[in-house]
Amino acid sequence: MNRTATGLSRRAFLTTSAAGLAALSPILAFRANASAAAGELLMVPATPNPNGGAERLFLLQGDPLSGPIRQIVTEEGNPVPAPVLEPGTRRVLRLMHFNDMHNHITDMHGARGDTHRMSQIVKRMAQVRADASEDEVVLLLSGGDDHTGSVFDELLGWAPDEFVADAGYRVNSAAGVDVAVLGNHEFDRGAEMLRLGIERDAAFPVLSANVHGSAHLTRDRDYTAAAVVESKGLRIGFIGLTTQVDTRVGQPDDPDMAVASPVLAVQNVMPALAQVCDVVVILSHCGYGTGQSRTGKAGAVRMIGEGDFDIAATAGALTDKPVVLIGGHSHDKLNEEGLNPDNVAEGVLMTQAEANGKYLGEIAMSIAADQGRKAWFTHVGLHAVKPRDQRVAADDPKYPTLEQDGDYDAEFEAAHVEPLRVALEGKLAETIGTVTAGAAVSTQTVMADRYSRENALLNFMNDAVVARSAEFPNGQVDLALFNATAILSGVSDGPLSFGQWYDVMPYADQVHVAEMTGAQIQQMLESNAKRLVRPEEEGDLDLSGFISRGFMHFSDALRYRIVLGDSAAEARAEDITLNGTPIEDQLDQTFRVAINTYIRLGGFSEAWNGQIIGAGVPGDIAGMDLRGLDYKDTGLVYRNEIIAQIRAAGGISPDTAALDGRLTIA
Repeated sequence: MNRTATGLSRRAFLTTSAAGLAALSPILAFRANASAAAGELLMVPATPNPNGGAERLFLLQGDPLSGPIRQIVTEEGNPVPAPVLEPGTRRVLRLMHFNDMHNHITDMHGARGDTHRMSQIVKRMAQVRADASEDEVVLLLSGGDDHTGSVFDELLGWAPDEFVADAGYRVNSAAGVDVAVLGNHEFDRGAEMLRLGIERDAAFPVLSANVHGSAHLTRDRDYTAAAVVESKGLRIGFIGLTTQVDTRVGQPDDPDMAVASPVLAVQNVMPALAQVCDVVVILSHCGYGTGQSRTGKAGAVRMIGEGDFDIAATAGALTDKPVVLIGGHSHDKLNEEGLNPDNVAEGVLMTQAEANGKYLGEIAMSIAADQGRKAWFTHVGLHAVKPRDQRVAADDPKYPTLEQDGDYDAEFEAAHVEPLRVALEGKLAETIGTVTAGAAVSTQTVMADRYSRENALLNFMNDAVVARSAEFPNGQVDLALFNATAILSGVSDGPLSFGQWYDVMPYADQVHVAEMTGAQIQQMLESNAKRLVRPEEEGDLDLSGFISRGFMHFSDALRYRIVLGDSAAEARAEDITLNGTPIEDQLDQTFRVAINTYIRLGGFSEAWNGQIIGAGVPGDIAGMDLRGLDYKDTGLVYRNEIIAQIRAAGGISPDTAALDGRLTIA
């Protein structure tokens, strides 16, 4: 199977792109001849992003997880002196930030027109920097998950010989990002591909104090636990934290990679870091809340484990220096209209700028030497990034809220985004088939049905995987499944392009084949019955968003009925047949089931890992644990297999995408 991302060669693309930013990677400051002793972090000078706001950059190298960090030292072994901001001196620190961009650099749409998200941010950043006073420091930060979510992901490839560019990191570098944190989706295509992206396209440091053990990604070479930025006499410390709950650990090619407690990492690093800095910024890609996210409707709540509330409470008690926490992962819109007191814990401000480039966050603080946290906040808020809709007339009241040509930096777009688009043009526009299935596979239908009932497009996808499995390296499967949150839109009648199908399923899942007994399949359906959005809930939930309960759809060999009962706890699966035979007659028989990576790894916050289902499901119902099944890795990409079947069938028709009663609801 050909998985090449584009017809343009990597050599040609790198030559014609606007910047040789790979050579600027600050991680090249790694010192092979110097190392930190136990309980120390080594402060190593590095090259800051020339497009950013840092005058000097230092990376803090060493093990932040072996125990408390007693001191931060220079390469000569001397303790790093305290900040040099003279008493009575005051600086304004303006932190501009985004999180969970998910490669929504430019959203391309035939009818609405293109939304130039990063180029809008660049235009605003240029104005902020131009307006800055002599005593003001302006930095641009990423709260993680710069990858996975748009067709630009395809330039990263799936193996080193397919790498064309890390679009997110390349554009971030050109935009002037000063520091970023590793989010969970950075690891979707494996740590080896992440390493290439950092090495070749990140002109800024990426941080995580709690990721460790990877066979491909090396701390202090590819990323560091923390960093220090100096500008205009102000010293700003940064610590990065990555979610334990949703990061893809346990991958077959990287079995020892792990994510430690973010609270433990903060406990170990914060006291020493605060001693050598005027202010500390926590880049937390762990989620807003504790245990589960704190905002949104009940069905959108997700399990996050140790989240921002735990981290802020821990950090605030460890220092009297100003501390802010810029969050991510849970896609929350915080402090939109100014500071919400609920977003302060132990004196630590928590904020977040939703996701997908919809907002640029801003924190401005006036910091006086030796004054700690006394009266140091001046402003916090969000700036909307305008969506494009060229169908709206100039006299329409909505017109001012929509992107127009003057709202983005056209020169930046041409210099840094257009080369990426050129590399993708052939892939995006390529027709893979024709859709004739009508409203049954439309976005409206998919969004309305995916969490609560049988869906024709998901039927098609699962059946396509079963059909394709005749060519799998380890043989035909009996059954395929897919989780509802992994499909983000439907399709409309007419020619279907690669780009349109990418919008349907943007996530980087591979195909794994598990052996399951009939009894295990029965147990899986019983768990699935408790996860659907019930009729009495539908009016109160935003069905277009994530309802992270792990509800799954199956291929046509598996048929069953969900009896709702009076509550989720009473919901059950009945009349289950597999290949036309009642499941009760096949409990000891073994079946081969195609499972996507997300579910194979336990569904993380969607609780196919034995944890409580959550996400608004009452009663503390434990989900089934699918992680311990006997898996065989195919090495195949889920999306590519379905595209291959679309090509083979000529498209998606009423014959291949229909409601056939495989799931009924009582």
